[in-house]
Amino acid sequence: MTAAAVWTAAGSLVLTALAGAPSSGAARLPGTAAELRGTVVAAARARAAGIDFGACPKARDLPGTLECGTVPVPLDYAHPDGERIRLSVSRVRATHTDPRNSKRRVPRQGALVFNPGGPGADGTSFPLMGLLPEWKRVAAAYDLVGYAPRGVGRSAPLSCQDPKGFFKAPAPAPTHPSRAYKERRVTEAKAYASGCARRAGQALRHYNSLNNARDLDVLRAALGEDRLTFVGASYGTYFGALYATLFPSHVRRMVFDAAVNPAPERIWYRNNLDQSAAFEARWADFREWTARHDDVYALGRTAGQVQRSYDRARARLAAEPAGGSVGPGQLQGLFLTAGYYDDHWPGSAEALSAYLKGDPEPLVALAAPHREGAAEAENGNAVYTAVECNDAAWPADFEVWDRDNTRLARVAPFETWSNVWANLPCAYWKAPRQRPLDVRTWPGELPPTLILAAERDAAAPYDGALELRRRLAGSVLVTERGAGTHGIAGGPNACVNAYLDAYLLQGRLPVRQAACAPRAEPRPDGPTFHESRARQLREALKNATGRPGATR
Repeated sequence: MTAAAVWTAAGSLVLTALAGAPSSGAARLPGTAAELRGTVVAAARARAAGIDFGACPKARDLPGTLECGTVPVPLDYAHPDGERIRLSVSRVRATHTDPRNSKRRVPRQGALVFNPGGPGADGTSFPLMGLLPEWKRVAAAYDLVGYAPRGVGRSAPLSCQDPKGFFKAPAPAPTHPSRAYKERRVTEAKAYASGCARRAGQALRHYNSLNNARDLDVLRAALGEDRLTFVGASYGTYFGALYATLFPSHVRRMVFDAAVNPAPERIWYRNNLDQSAAFEARWADFREWTARHDDVYALGRTAGQVQRSYDRARARLAAEPAGGSVGPGQLQGLFLTAGYYDDHWPGSAEALSAYLKGDPEPLVALAAPHREGAAEAENGNAVYTAVECNDAAWPADFEVWDRDNTRLARVAPFETWSNVWANLPCAYWKAPRQRPLDVRTWPGELPPTLILAAERDAAAPYDGALELRRRLAGSVLVTERGAGTHGIAGGPNACVNAYLDAYLLQGRLPVRQAACAPRAEPRPDGPTFHESRARQLREALKNATGRPGATR
């Protein structure tokens, strides 16, 4: 997956009871006996120590209900007494207040842990979602818990280059790159892989999905939970599936939102090919929507005409970047984001329209890189690269990448090559590779789990949800038909949210599978769901702190 969006160790499966685990079950852990012992030791220590929650960094702009703390985990689970790193954790306690009946006290059901994906995304802001209407019923029953996975944010941050040089703007984005351009990108990929190895040293190999799953179990123990309640989005569904495979008896309830295909043969090289193909269909969705609103944007009355408008803008930006920093690469990045979230369609179409009419400011505002965010962006990219490169074998010969993606770009030119450049350091990686675990559970081994998927999701193509359902016995899939936003839990679709609430609050699932009609398409006029939710959150933060809240 591209860094703007979304594994495991080789070894035998061993059955054992984990310290602090439910007495009725056992956990399966691959790897060496030393890694097994290390996981047991780390979980036991975490349960005994708990988490010393207190004030959060920059707490002045946060409500007092948000608490922060850290959980130590081994850098290398084979050596639990060796170097340890600390994961940043945040929490808002269950409110116990039923939003539908303020006089009714809701009993606490435990802690709900959330991961937003990436790899490389920071989930510490998640507990604030309990202030929003879509999450208030869940927030009444659960402590909402977010955290930054290893390497991310304040959790022993990983870096592969000086953040000052991370943004390269303006940048080209050729759909049919020349041999010279490809050679330049190969040189850059080799340098980036070397930078990761040089900056992280021997620690680099320990940033992988298997350790993310182990860390999740240590976090469960530190929270004092016998069984984990977890919501994972995008990449979070992958290591959530690893967790379900390795620790089925530790699972209470799990939600997989925008599921990544966990088949070992698709991790990660082929998953990226699948993603590039799916983005072409999503790019077509956007162009067709824009054409239906030609009276607003004047970009063309057909999808083909909208494409030609985009191509004109790309050619103009190649000749003269907007604002000195927005070239074809930044334009492509903006519309790639629109491929993830249809809430971005109106703003992106308006910026393109304004630019072609002679006003570059809206495009610059949306597409230019923000230098003040360079350190965060570089950190996220470093973790993304390390995890995906460590998780599986990648083709080491660029000719394989060139052959596969040249063929794909003939039918899916929109994202194909940018996806290659995002992942190409994996061809020249300096750390040992893992062999992906065969994600799979058997009937009665794992409690029923919920899979949520939008049928036209490009970042996590729908086949991934179908594959995960086949592999996790007892799982149930809820599909948002005809929609393509990446991640649908807690969004504007009341049907999807009803299934989510029924499962998290009552443990109730459809008998086999279910479908919801798509969310309403965005409108050129009026606020999008994202904008409305951001405004609601700002107001809620203002009411909670007495100061204006900042949201992104």
